[in-house]
Amino acid sequence: MAGRTVKISGPLIIAEGMADAKLYDVVRVSEKGLIGEIIELRGDKASIQVYEETSGLKPGDEVYSTGEPLSAELAPGLITGIFDGIQRPLTTLYFQYGDRISRGVSVNNLDRKKKWFFNPTVKVGDWVVAGDELGYVNETAIVKHKVLVPFGVEGKITSIVKGEYTIEETIAVVQTAEKATPIRMLQKWPVRKGRPYKEKLSPNKPMVTGQRVIDTLFPIAKGGVAAVPGPFGSGKTVVQHQLAKWADADIIVYVGCGERGNEMTDVLNEFPELKDPKTGEPLMKRTVLIANTSDMPVAAREASIYTGITIAEYFRDMGYNVAIMADSTSRWAEALREMSGRLEEMPGDEGYPAYLSSRLAEFYERAGIVRLQGQKERVGSVTAIGAVSPPGGDLSEPVAQATLRIVKVFWGLSSALAYKRHFPAIDWLISYSLYADKMRDWYDAQIGKEFLQYRQFVMTVLQEEAALDEIVRLVGMDALSSKDRLTMETAKIIREDYLHQNAFHDVDTFTSMKKQYLMLKLIYEFNSLGRAAIAAYVDLDDILALSCVESIGRAKYITEENLDDFDEIFKTMHAQIGDLTEGGREDV
Repeated sequence: MAGRTVKISGPLIIAEGMADAKLYDVVRVSEKGLIGEIIELRGDKASIQVYEETSGLKPGDEVYSTGEPLSAELAPGLITGIFDGIQRPLTTLYFQYGDRISRGVSVNNLDRKKKWFFNPTVKVGDWVVAGDELGYVNETAIVKHKVLVPFGVEGKITSIVKGEYTIEETIAVVQTAEKATPIRMLQKWPVRKGRPYKEKLSPNKPMVTGQRVIDTLFPIAKGGVAAVPGPFGSGKTVVQHQLAKWADADIIVYVGCGERGNEMTDVLNEFPELKDPKTGEPLMKRTVLIANTSDMPVAAREASIYTGITIAEYFRDMGYNVAIMADSTSRWAEALREMSGRLEEMPGDEGYPAYLSSRLAEFYERAGIVRLQGQKERVGSVTAIGAVSPPGGDLSEPVAQATLRIVKVFWGLSSALAYKRHFPAIDWLISYSLYADKMRDWYDAQIGKEFLQYRQFVMTVLQEEAALDEIVRLVGMDALSSKDRLTMETAKIIREDYLHQNAFHDVDTFTSMKKQYLMLKLIYEFNSLGRAAIAAYVDLDDILALSCVESIGRAKYITEENLDDFDEIFKTMHAQIGDLTEGGREDV
């Protein structure tokens, strides 16, 4: 039975005669077949957000409900895929329809014709439950795509095959209590519903990103959530790109939600050329891209976040560590505000809907490290990192405030640092991470017991510099004692030689945890030796004139293969400052 449109307001359509429809059902509108989703029901009237341009529609156009919620197709073929906000394959659409997506197109989200070689890992007679692995497909050189028993299925394997099959062909049959259930590689899952798991665990291991200011000062745990707020031009997107390139995750899901088209183009051009540091293969071979640029329909922007997190959960259920980058949740919230306004709902702060906080929480709470369903003990994680673009950099606006109440890592970007060309422009005075103490055991075992001591030293020096900076502005550097001047110089080394990182430099773009530890130790020992020298009446200018100071500054350009070079810098530094200290004592 079809309903009929009675009101059209941009992407929002009101249709009557929809008494049999359900909330969040997908519908097709008019003879053009535009895709929409029911977001409100009042009697037999349905409010529908349409994911395509609605120009040309008129009252009286028919509306057909598919009877199914908006769902993601999950199967081999996701990795390296480029999709829009409702998971339509943009590459396929480009070859069929050109640069612009034609309205009402009907295309399969995943390729139904391509054959994948399925390797079973269970045999006939085995008992399986939901979440168990049936077999795998080598989807790319990096990703082994595991085919799992769908949720709600439990029983004995009566048939399983090996060989090349499409995602719609039956690869196994499970005899449940009621019937024989055929299993295919293709599964569907409603995007607004989180995938089940046994238990959510407490995050206690870091997701290493290779970005020094993040890994050292404000680390994020695997299964954690982080926000990257900052004004225009402060480098949010570059930070997200760096995390997507270098983060210690098995799978990357990058959601370009309402961002500029040229930024998504940069991602599409860069990722195939970048090499995965673990395998040497193109980074794209472990990446899923969802591109919903600012010129695409605003309603699809709202769905893109859910599509991305559903795909991330799917790979999590295989036992992978997944990182999802949402750039940016502010554009997503603007889509919510627009749809809420068209529904004539009571507005909250700055016109955003009253349910903004709960919708943000729904997204971020689907992240986490979990014990997975199935008979074998397995763990997987989804780490969510959302960019926030507050107007004018005002962190008191509703999206930023609602996000801060949810996330445990806050990487606050500063326009002042960006104007000074200090990147990443993460302001160490306002940023924080609530995961660092929980990961102490990991740092002590994997990096060294002194690592967190060095981290605290860096934080203390930067705080002291901020306090001393007020004095310097008033009366000048000469008014400070030698020890305070050394603190200022150490802070300068930390800022310029450690926290500043060039994303486009072959060596400096990524720093391993071992190298970060050595760089921190170098700065810490320089400060300690310098204080001992000053106590022995050595002039600070003499210390700063030593060649080892320049070597400390250039340490970030030492390659990962040549970390033994740090030993030479340590020896030189101890010898040079030691000579000055002995000389100072003799003069006294």
